[in-house]
Amino acid sequence: MPVILYFYSLKKMNTLSSISSTKTEAMEKQQELELIKRISELVKQNKSLQEQVRKLTEENEKLFVQNEKNKSLLATLRTDGSAGKVEEAKALKFKMVTVLFAEILGFSEVSKCQNTKGVVDELDEILMHFDEIVKKYNIEKIKTIGDTYMCAGGIPIKNSTNPIDVIMAALEMQRFMENFQCKKEKVWNIRMGIHTGPVVASITGTKKVAYDIKGDTVNTASRIQSASQTGKVCISVMTYELVKEFFKCDFYGIMPVKYKDDMEIYIVNGIEADLSDKGENIIPNEKFRIKFLVRQLGDIQEIVLDRLEKELPPYLEYHNFKHTIDVVTQVELIGWGESVNDEDLLLLKTAGLFHDIGHIKGSKDHEEKGAEMVREILPKYHYTEAQINKICELIMATKIPPKPNNLLEKIICDSDLDYLGRSDFIPVSDALFRELKAQNLIGSFNDWNKMQIKFLSFHQFFTETARKLREVNKQMQIDRIQKLIVEE
Repeated sequence: MPVILYFYSLKKMNTLSSISSTKTEAMEKQQELELIKRISELVKQNKSLQEQVRKLTEENEKLFVQNEKNKSLLATLRTDGSAGKVEEAKALKFKMVTVLFAEILGFSEVSKCQNTKGVVDELDEILMHFDEIVKKYNIEKIKTIGDTYMCAGGIPIKNSTNPIDVIMAALEMQRFMENFQCKKEKVWNIRMGIHTGPVVASITGTKKVAYDIKGDTVNTASRIQSASQTGKVCISVMTYELVKEFFKCDFYGIMPVKYKDDMEIYIVNGIEADLSDKGENIIPNEKFRIKFLVRQLGDIQEIVLDRLEKELPPYLEYHNFKHTIDVVTQVELIGWGESVNDEDLLLLKTAGLFHDIGHIKGSKDHEEKGAEMVREILPKYHYTEAQINKICELIMATKIPPKPNNLLEKIICDSDLDYLGRSDFIPVSDALFRELKAQNLIGSFNDWNKMQIKFLSFHQFFTETARKLREVNKQMQIDRIQKLIVEE
């Protein structure tokens, strides 16, 4: 082949190769663009599907609630002989309930070795003891399904401590079964699952009220029980987050949940060491009890503030639920500043919450009336007699003129009159003037200003924390009011 043809051929081949390479790159680029486009479409489709699932879930929940109402309605259908009467169904929705399923294992094994009556008697003994335990922790027994015991905390009375209550009950059930095993040659056993969440409760009965609960929370608790380890108390991550400060928990595994993300499961291995007596992780100590009461205080606060808002006379523009919130906030602030311990801070906040509740029964001697109400109410919430006595003393210390005898009394007195040195002094004092005026206890606004000057001049903050926070502004208020007084 002539040299010139050779080079021509070689050049042609290179050109063709270059064209082929360019086409390949273009194809690859096109494929890449198509892939990106496809991924983008899939992402959009996925988002659309997620939105559909969300909407369907919401719709499903609404339908579930309506279905439960319809079931209850049918269950309460009564006839009087001639015409049918429909009694309105009672269905309630609870936002936070802790459900326990406890499957009692060993029935089939025991029945092989014993007569049926003996087996049933032993099972009844277990169930009766479980009834005593749930009653002890203010938990509602729902029903027994075969060998499975079902109960729930947080109904019919809503509270924030129900996850702790249910786990304490579960641990006591666990200990009972361990002792029962020793007596019965280790044949009986238990498997427990606990989950916290919303439920719908239907109410049946008149003389003896019974509750039935339904919803995802119930189904999830049942699934945890089925997947749990024999002899152990298994809880969902939702329950774990609510009780991890109280109990020693170990990660157990992941449980898939239909239409939802996978759920973490934990095993409860007893009470935290520093919260139990003798480090045995079984019996709660005083530190546990105080920690529990602090958690419970939120429930008491909701009840008390609701009563104050609904039952106080409308003319009490100063001594109302807003003032109570102020005092509870300030006792905590000053208490921290004065380095009081957890129990004393609990007592201060409880006293602040109840210090004006006596106004419901009458403004005269309302401190004594408030102390009486404390003695009626707080025993139901596990406060000791000594704690209740101290709370009543704190309430009485707020009586004007304040004469505190110890640090805690000084803190609550400073908190009660904290507004004297706050930036919102003017609107608060105006509210107090209107309150006194409505009761014919004060004359003109000029008289009121004279009274304020006299009171502010003799008043003193008792704690170092309050003096640092409020004394300067209090002196400014004295100077301001002094200029407003018209000498007659």
